[in-house]
Amino acid sequence: MGAPIRSRLFDYVEPDPAAPSEPAPEPQRSRLLDLVEEAPPARLDTDDRPGPKPGVPAYHTPVFVPAHPRSVVATGARGSLARVPFIVYELFAHPSHGTVAFAFTTLEKLVEALGESQPWVATSIGPLSEGVREQGVGVLLDPRVVPGHHNWQPDDVAAYAREAS
Repeated sequence: MGAPIRSRLFDYVEPDPAAPSEPAPEPQRSRLLDLVEEAPPARLDTDDRPGPKPGVPAYHTPVFVPAHPRSVVATGARGSLARVPFIVYELFAHPSHGTVAFAFTTLEKLVEALGESQPWVATSIGPLSEGVREQGVGVLLDPRVVPGHHNWQPDDVAAYAREAS
């Protein structure tokens, strides 16, 4: 499977020289892998339920989605302020499909379309589609994007990383 893929967002954060150095935390296992392992077994030929339409990826197909972290300040259980993180999928205006989420079958396709500075998350196409459908948004798989029109530039990512930290 190769080296793990990660977002480049925090590559642009300079370490705080005054901060005490901490040992690197143990890498956590992706919950995406848990979902894959819990997926039902492949359909049997005797299964008479309808399968996906031709050309439609299976529900648990992994995809790379333009997204970035956000957070809100909320009051914790003890009344103190706490920053609550969450992930926001980036949505795009499409001339014939309206507002859409992009999903790419490989990280290379995402980088080719949106550039190396594009923050992203990995997810499954089924939960992504269900989540954005609730907002009236569709998903375009491996969309063609006008070359060179990247939303995120290295300076944007660096500024966002400073703001988020």
